[in-house]
Amino acid sequence: MRILVFNAGSSSLKFGVFDTGAETVQVFKGAFERFRDGGCDFRFRRDARDEGGTAPHAGLPEAIAAVPGVLADWGVEGIAAVGHRIAHGGPDFAGPARLDEDSLPRIEALTPLAPLHNPANLAAVRLAIKTWPDLPQVGVFDTAYHLTNPARATTYAVPEAWREAGLRRFGFHGTSHKYVAVRAAEELGQKVTDLRIISVHLGNGASVCAVNLGRSMDSSMGLTPLEGLVMGTRSGDVDPGAFGYLARQLGLTIEAIETALYNDSGLKGLTGSSDMRDVEDRAAAGDAKAQLAINLYAYRARKYVGAYAAAMGGVDAVVFTGGIGENSASMRRRICDGLDFMGLRLDHDHNAAVRLADRAAPQIQALESRVAVIVTETAEQLQIAREVAAHLARPEPQRRPIPVAVSGRHVHLSAEAVEALFGPGYALTPGKPLRQPGNWAAEERVTLEGPKGRLERVAILGPLRKRTQIEISRTDSFALGIDAPVRDSGALDGTPKVRIIGPAGHLDTDGLIVAARHIHTNPEDAAAMGLADGQLVDVRIGDGPRALTFTHTLVRVQPDAFTEMHIDTDEANAAGLGGEGEGALVKERATVASGA
Repeated sequence: MRILVFNAGSSSLKFGVFDTGAETVQVFKGAFERFRDGGCDFRFRRDARDEGGTAPHAGLPEAIAAVPGVLADWGVEGIAAVGHRIAHGGPDFAGPARLDEDSLPRIEALTPLAPLHNPANLAAVRLAIKTWPDLPQVGVFDTAYHLTNPARATTYAVPEAWREAGLRRFGFHGTSHKYVAVRAAEELGQKVTDLRIISVHLGNGASVCAVNLGRSMDSSMGLTPLEGLVMGTRSGDVDPGAFGYLARQLGLTIEAIETALYNDSGLKGLTGSSDMRDVEDRAAAGDAKAQLAINLYAYRARKYVGAYAAAMGGVDAVVFTGGIGENSASMRRRICDGLDFMGLRLDHDHNAAVRLADRAAPQIQALESRVAVIVTETAEQLQIAREVAAHLARPEPQRRPIPVAVSGRHVHLSAEAVEALFGPGYALTPGKPLRQPGNWAAEERVTLEGPKGRLERVAILGPLRKRTQIEISRTDSFALGIDAPVRDSGALDGTPKVRIIGPAGHLDTDGLIVAARHIHTNPEDAAAMGLADGQLVDVRIGDGPRALTFTHTLVRVQPDAFTEMHIDTDEANAAGLGGEGEGALVKERATVASGA
């Protein structure tokens, strides 16, 4: 399938054409950027032909309108679908979605949350619909990747009425962060789901993302793309008290302050220029304002890297991308200098000699560094093409109910743990068989103990595992006084310790988690429902006022598995569900996990 991808940003238009199949290959690359004085720079490339120069396009609307002519001039034909980067999808667009009379008004309603981006994105969509009315138009949303962020990362500590009105953190650059995390894992020869990665996207828009075991855990941008790092024209983090102060001192309206924070702040507000290349040149010539801007830019980014390393309990790789992250060796060094305390050290020669042709992802850390440092070009358009192709190829699922089982607190023990708790040579007594073939609940029980309290008579599930895993609910974690992370089963590195008490002794072990909700299914049922292993789907459980949609539910396809969704007791209580129930897939919110 040949897919045209539009990536209309706040200050540039990038577009490409991709052939998808076993591999996704770019056949045309185009860009309009650095709009100024009624014109802009352009660069087009196809095979060995590469042309650049200036074009008479004063802004994004004119550049977007020029794309059909460019494609015709370069002989690009056979487009079968059009993919679009959409900055803000709110809480409802968790994956790619058709852009039509139903979805476009919902996206347009989000414009106040991304005033520099969504209008440009939608302008590209409308042009594409007009130019290619018979082709499917599919949106891929910057915010979708971050919908896996936990409530502690997305919630503002503000009045409840504000939160009910939709005030929350979203995060952006999700397509970029998703791509570079997977690319970094490829470079390191590991699965992205085994790594803790900090993705540092530095361009005219800039953000940092904590990618914890393949999923976005936190991002520096918030409700809008204004929060976080210093950017080209955006302020990044400011004290919200500034609104009241500026209204009283300067008589500014909320609209005037907001406009200035978006358009006249950041590097532009500090130096008069929003382009880091200009700022670096001026700083080297002795301009004190430019020097301050560079120091502030690097300091803010370094703070976020350190914060996210702490939030994830460590970091395996820091990845730089975006125009500045890819091209400014001095900025990479400024950000990394001072991070020796967490085991990160640059090789300055490698940092100065980065080459990024052919999707390269060079490692620039010193030999003794415990943290990999990687530079790679972001490939948002390539990622969008992949996701559009996968979305269009997904079969229409059957509407069949999914059994839902409530999973109470329990432990999976290793052989060593059984001996520590019950004595040498002890064998657990299989009791009630479970629905998943070969699984059972043991007759024996154990006690969990934390700094705050105990949980008595906790079930043991068999068979034995290589590593002990303890699954509790969020409420249980407060009863114990231990902050248990939400994890997929088996993802136990960096998890907290808890004491397990048995009749013959006790064991202090890590492996304490709140199990991420998931669906067990077999290949036949998965095919019938249009599901794939590793896919994330949303499931609606219950009817009436207490019905809930459980987002980002992991699909596990295993031979002979009994098709069943597992949720914990907190989730069941929220949905008013007893021991068992049924759920239904919410088709339009299906997405694919990182690394897929």
